[in-house]
Amino acid sequence: MLDSKQLRTDTENVMRNLARRGFVLDLAAFRTLDDRRKQVQIGADRVRAERNANAKAVGMAKGKGENTTALLKRGEELTVQLADAEAALNAVQGESDAWLMGLPNLLHDSVPDGRDETDNLEIRRHGTPRSFDFTPQEHADLGTRLGLDFETAGRISGARFVVLRDGMARLHRALAQFMLDLHVSEHGYQEIYAPYIVSGDALTGTGQLPKFEQDLFALKGDRTLYLIPTAEVPVTNLVRDQITTPERLPLRYVAHTPCFRSEAGAAGKDTRGMIRQHQFDKVELVHIVKPSESYAALEQLTAHAEEVLKRLKLPYRVLALCAGDIGFGSAKTYDLEVWLPGQGRYREISSCSNCEAFQARRMQARWRNPETGKPEPLHTLNGSGVAVGRAMVAVLENYQNGDGSVTVPEVLRPYMGGLEKLLPTDKA
Repeated sequence: MLDSKQLRTDTENVMRNLARRGFVLDLAAFRTLDDRRKQVQIGADRVRAERNANAKAVGMAKGKGENTTALLKRGEELTVQLADAEAALNAVQGESDAWLMGLPNLLHDSVPDGRDETDNLEIRRHGTPRSFDFTPQEHADLGTRLGLDFETAGRISGARFVVLRDGMARLHRALAQFMLDLHVSEHGYQEIYAPYIVSGDALTGTGQLPKFEQDLFALKGDRTLYLIPTAEVPVTNLVRDQITTPERLPLRYVAHTPCFRSEAGAAGKDTRGMIRQHQFDKVELVHIVKPSESYAALEQLTAHAEEVLKRLKLPYRVLALCAGDIGFGSAKTYDLEVWLPGQGRYREISSCSNCEAFQARRMQARWRNPETGKPEPLHTLNGSGVAVGRAMVAVLENYQNGDGSVTVPEVLRPYMGGLEKLLPTDKA
C-alpha cells in the first residue's frame, strides 16, 4: 500500500512513477475521497472538542455547586453525535483504504523501462549450456519412464497435477532438503514451518488480495480461508501488527511449503509437464530489514538463490524486470532463468523482489527507528530459493543421457543414498 501522505504531497511524481507501469492514477477519485475524508475528519474533531469542553464545564459547575442538568444532557447529545461522526469517518477511511489497495507499488529508479517481458534487461549469465550428441528431450517426455505420472494425477485431481514415483519422488525430496540445508547452514536463515492455510487478512497484507483473488484456492467453511499461493504469505506475516526492535533486524527466514495456484490467467500456457502446476513446492526466502538496508538485502537474497543453481551446476541468467513486467507489490525484481535444453531456452525458476514498505503498511509491520524514536514501516523482501519442481525439471533436462537415464548431480547424491543415476523403467 502506498503512503497516503506521499500521494497528497508528491502527487505528480507518484503519477509519473505509476505511469511507467502503464497504470493511470485516477487523480479525481483520489481527490474526491481525500476531500470527503478531510471534511468528515474536521466534523468529528469539532464534535470531539465540544464534548471535551462540555465535560470540563460539567466538572467546573459541580465544583461551584451549580445545576448541571443542561450540560449533562448536552454531553449525551454530543456523545451520540461523536459516535455517528466516527462511524462516518471509519466508512470514508475504509473507502480510501480500499482505493489505495488497488494501487501498485512505486518503482525503484533503477528498474528499466519497458512494456512487457521482451524488454527485461539481462544482467549476467552463469554457466555454459551443455552440448549433447543426441537430441535432448523435454522433461515431460523424458520423465514418463522415470516416475513422472501425469495420467494418474489427472484421474485423481485433473489437469496440472503430477504424481511422482520412486526416483522422481526421491529427487524432489532431495532437492528441497539440499536447499534448506544450504540456506540454513551456510546462509544463516531461520527455518520456519508455517501454516498452509491462511486468512484473507494475511493475503491482503502481502498483496494477493483483493486484486488476485481469482488466482487463489478458497476453502469452504464457516469462515473464508485460502490455501497459500506461496510461503511468502505466512512467513512475511510473522511480523504483522508488531513493532520490531532494531536489534532484531535483519530477520531472514526460509520455509519449504507446497504452493497452490489456480493459474486463472494462464489458460493454454505450459499445459504439458511440471512448469505450471496447481500444486508445487518452493523453498522460499524472506528478509525483513531496515529501509536503509533493503537494496543490499535484495542483492544478497538473489545471490543466495543463485548459489542453489551454481551448486547444481545448472546454466542460468539473471534478469532485471522492466516496469511493464514487474509484479504488483514489487519495487524492484530480479528473475533467475535456468537453461532447459529440451525446450532450448531459459525459463524462470526464481523471482527475487524488494517490496520496500508496500507490504509492511498493509500488515502494520513496523520497527522503532532509533533516530526518530517513532514506529516506521519495515521493508520486506522475498524470493524463491528456489522452486523445487522447476529445479527438478532443470536437473532432468540438463543431466539426461542418451539411454534415457539421468545422472544425479553430485551435490544431491548424499540425499539419495549415494545414487548416481536414475534409470528408466517400464514400470514407472
